Amino acid sequence: MGMTRRRVGKGLLKMFCHVRLSLVRTEVKDSLFFNTTLKDGSPLQKAKTQLSEFNNIQYILDMATYLTQEGYDKKMKELSELEAQRPMIKQAIAEARDKGDLSENAEYDAAKEAQGMLEMKISKIKELIASARIIDDSKLNTEIVQLLNKVTIKNVKTGMTVTYTIVTENEANLREGKISSNTPIAQGLMGHKVGDVVKVNAPVGVLEFEILKIEI
Repeated sequence: MGMTRRRVGKGLLKMFCHVRLSLVRTEVKDSLFFNTTLKDGSPLQKAKTQLSEFNNIQYILDMATYLTQEGYDKKMKELSELEAQRPMIKQAIAEARDKGDLSENAEYDAAKEAQGMLEMKISKIKELIASARIIDDSKLNTEIVQLLNKVTIKNVKTGMTVTYTIVTENEANLREGKISSNTPIAQGLMGHKVGDVVKVNAPVGVLEFEILKIEI
C-alpha cells in the first residue's frame, strides 16, 4: 500500500509533554504578565523564547497520530477489510446500471452512495496510518502514570475504586476500560505517582482521586 511505519523511540516522551506543556505554559505566561522570573530563575526574555518553543512542540504533537502496535495492527486489518468490499460494490453499481434509466434508478443511487461512504472511510484510515507514530512500549515504567499504563484509582469521597488503561484517542474504548489521554481524568493522573491525590475537573465538579496502583 505504499505506506511505512515509523517507530519513534521518543514517542512516550512527546506524549508526556502534552501534560507538562499546560503546566509550564501557565508558569511562563505568569512570568510574562507579572514581568518576573520563572521558578528556575530564567529571565523574561528566556520566558518568551520558551513559550514560543512550547507552542511549536504542541503543533508537532498535534500533527502526529500516536498508536500502540496493537492499535496500528487493528487499523491495518480494518483497512484491508474495507478495501475487500470494493469489488462487491462495483458489481452492485454495474448491475444497477444495466437496469436502465439512471435518473430514476434507486438501486444505482444507493450503490453509488455506499461506494462514496466506503471510499471516505478508506481515505480516513489511510490518512491516520500515514501520520501514525508507533509508541515504543519498552520505555514504559510504573514510577509515574504515563501513556499505556493501567492505573487503579480511588474516589476519595466515595471510596469507590476503578482501573483504567490510558491510551491514545484513536484507541479509547470505555467498555474495555481504556480512556483517552485527552480526557480530564487521564490528564489529571499523568505525571503522578502511587499515593498522590489528584484533582480532576469533571462535569459534576472537582473530584479527588488517590492513585493506588500503576501497572504495565
